[in-house]
Amino acid sequence: MLKKIIFFSTPYFGVPILKSLYQNGYDISAVYTQPSKKSNRLKIEKSPIQSLSETLNIECRTPASLNENEDEKKFLKELNADIAIVVAYGQILSPEILNLTKKGFINIHASLLPLYRGAAPIQRSIINLEKQTGISIMKIIEKLDSGPICNSYKLDLLENENAESLSNRLSSLAAEKILSNIDDILSDKAVFKSQDDAKATYANKILKSEGKINWNNTSENIIGKINGLYQNPGAWFVYKGIRYKILKAETSSKNGAVGNVLSDNLEIACLRGSIKIIEIQREGKRPQKINEFMPGSQIKKGSILKDV
Repeated sequence: MLKKIIFFSTPYFGVPILKSLYQNGYDISAVYTQPSKKSNRLKIEKSPIQSLSETLNIECRTPASLNENEDEKKFLKELNADIAIVVAYGQILSPEILNLTKKGFINIHASLLPLYRGAAPIQRSIINLEKQTGISIMKIIEKLDSGPICNSYKLDLLENENAESLSNRLSSLAAEKILSNIDDILSDKAVFKSQDDAKATYANKILKSEGKINWNNTSENIIGKINGLYQNPGAWFVYKGIRYKILKAETSSKNGAVGNVLSDNLEIACLRGSIKIIEIQREGKRPQKINEFMPGSQIKKGSILKDV
């Protein structure tokens, strides 16, 4: 008899994982995701998970709040599911909810726990210039991201990798590894080990204000910010009242006074070394490659970006 699975997720990160479960014949009894939102153009935007669920003809439920929703609690209880898989759902689940499946709620977290517990493990690992990260498969308990782990899988960061690329690779890794883990958990073969709380670090939610570039940082740290905050909220600077988001950049060997534009290729001096911008987006405009951006730009060699 097929085991009933409930899947909780919202962003694109969960899409390959849900697709993998579906394609490998697992019984997804219901999917939970965050409600649709209005975009800037007043269009209703469904989450990537809701769109996939509808394509696969899986029941998709979108309560604004699950913990306080008696109808949803009743639905989950009557479903009598075997296991729940949670992947960046966007709501913290109450102990009452967590007791509504036979084998518990299993979370796929995008870090090597206990490192980078919290909302933004992928972004923080890049910003902090980590060389390695991974995914952890753990049982959810009341305390955030601190439940026992059955398996972790490591992944080396690529040179100059951004958050979008790393997210896609971690999602693909999770889509592969979750299958055997689910089988082991359902058959009581999985061994869960407690985390060492003393080694825990936290990946706090990204604030838009963090995107502002301080040219008094090293070129490596600035590249880490650019890559970690790609595409949103993005790393940015202001020049003559206009905000510019740097989408792609690399370190450069040129040196000069901090914040100075050192070449017509938009190489900018940092505290140590410099960065060379490859792709940039002026406020209100589309992204541009640097050779397309520079001819019409007011930022030229010799411009000073520091505190402008």
